Amino acid sequence: MALTAGIVGLPNVGKSTLFNAITKAGAEMANYPFATIDPNVGMVEVPDKRLDRIQELIPAKKVVPTTFEFTDIAGIVKGASKGEGLGNKFLENIRQVDAIVHVVRAFEDDNITHVANKVDPVADIETINLELSLSDLEAVNKRFAKVERAAKGNDDEAKEQLAVIEKIKPVLEAGGSVRDVDLDEEEQKIVKGFFLLTSKPVLYVANISEDSMGDPESDELFQAVKKYANEHGAEAIGIAAESEEEIAELDDADKQEFLDAAGVEEPGLDKLIRAAYKLLNLETFFTAGGKETKAWTYLKGTKAPQAAGIIHSDFERGFIRAEVMSFADLDKLGSEQAVKEAGKLRVEGKEYVMQDGDIVNFRFNV
Repeated sequence: MALTAGIVGLPNVGKSTLFNAITKAGAEMANYPFATIDPNVGMVEVPDKRLDRIQELIPAKKVVPTTFEFTDIAGIVKGASKGEGLGNKFLENIRQVDAIVHVVRAFEDDNITHVANKVDPVADIETINLELSLSDLEAVNKRFAKVERAAKGNDDEAKEQLAVIEKIKPVLEAGGSVRDVDLDEEEQKIVKGFFLLTSKPVLYVANISEDSMGDPESDELFQAVKKYANEHGAEAIGIAAESEEEIAELDDADKQEFLDAAGVEEPGLDKLIRAAYKLLNLETFFTAGGKETKAWTYLKGTKAPQAAGIIHSDFERGFIRAEVMSFADLDKLGSEQAVKEAGKLRVEGKEYVMQDGDIVNFRFNV
């Protein structure tokens, strides 16, 4: 899969710290704006406990998790839509990603400069969202003039685009986001072709203090971010980025000791990666046993032949059928044989829509 989630935020909110924790890629960091100028791209493994259970019940020589991309984008400043800072470059980098992970500072620390000289995560969110809205409005206004002329010339496609533009333009003029506009399926397809920043799905990440790591819900700054996200149909999670970076460098035993001491069941990064994966509308199927048990990423709604093609193009070209069992059935019944005996092993054809957690054996002939 080529989908990527871009990490954005104001300077010095912990974006690169978070990116380092996720990918261990060593993105450049410094206590001043624009320490990160070029976007850093890193592949991450998607944490999935189902893999361990499948390996337990259908042993293979090795286990391979699925992966996807995070892109760390340099900090945006107020006025970015007008070219302030390195605004045009940053906005173009955001335009290239499929979803936005919006990091905001939700901790107090006099040693770390805040560009607005105060910690107010909701104000930070609104600053960036306004810059994205202004950038989109400029793009829509340019398109509006072109489409309006074509629509007057009886161009049906232009008429459809014009109707959508007239629907989203007032929202952008009010500083809103395209994703807040109620659009039907056809309108969404048209908007997708506009490549607008505020049409991308967003996940808000509050970079909280280590003291709040064990119970983000008790943190007032996180609660403010969560409230804003809920009001805009988005999700918010709390991550102590600096602590997560430390955790990421530990071996398994020390990592568990750190988590236990902090009163945390799993690294916050695991929650973040899964949330970003879901944000991109991604799901997972598995192939199991033999040389390897492997997790595969697919876009929700994918049919069996196209899923087979993710493994190898020959699988799709010569697709015959898919032999499928659900992870839930395997987990409950305890063995592949028990799944078969219970009649839970299904044979699916070309129109089968893949379901998250499917364990599949594709049959093909080329």
